[in-house]
Amino acid sequence: MRRVNAAVVVGVFLVLLGLLLLLDNLGLLPGGWALALAVVFAVGGLAFVWGYVTEREWWWAAIPGMALLGIAALIAYTSLVPEAVGGLGAGLFFGSLGLGFFLIYARARENWWAVIPGGVMLTLGVVTGLESAVSGLEMGGVFFLGLALTFVAVYLAPNPEGRMTWALIPAAILAVMGLLILAAAIRLLGYLWPLALILGGAYLLLRTFRGATR
Repeated sequence: MRRVNAAVVVGVFLVLLGLLLLLDNLGLLPGGWALALAVVFAVGGLAFVWGYVTEREWWWAAIPGMALLGIAALIAYTSLVPEAVGGLGAGLFFGSLGLGFFLIYARARENWWAVIPGGVMLTLGVVTGLESAVSGLEMGGVFFLGLALTFVAVYLAPNPEGRMTWALIPAAILAVMGLLILAAAIRLLGYLWPLALILGGAYLLLRTFRGATR
């Protein structure tokens, strides 16, 4: 039964590959060769994903599997939408790679470390996908906020070692950096600092007057 299934899969793959190349040579599907290459990467990625699903010890296969699927999506996107602006294709690749790390954590809770590279890759995917929509400074703020959320996820993620309270420290630092960068990007920083000084001074004056009236 397995041999028959394997023969069917290989047969469908070869037919699809041949059709794409033929349509490209006939001029009916420009970029058909690129789509054929995307199919090759997709099949390779699905093979690794199948190994991850069926074999318990193949937890590592999620990374090359999702990476190959991400490359396939990138090639297909740039081939089908050549006039598209922005880094959506690259964002798909980084996002799929991040998903691969999260699949490793999903397989075994002791692999909590996979949440960190997974979150970084997903953040890179979002930042790259928003490349044409936001400025460079704003993207820096989004990047740091994404990293902060990654460490929040490390803190919240269940694992045999208990809550990772240390993760809240880098999360807080990265969140502050991200908010400051975003504030500078939208020109709020020039207003926030004076307001902070005013509020701080008002608090000290109010506290002083209250102490004097007692």
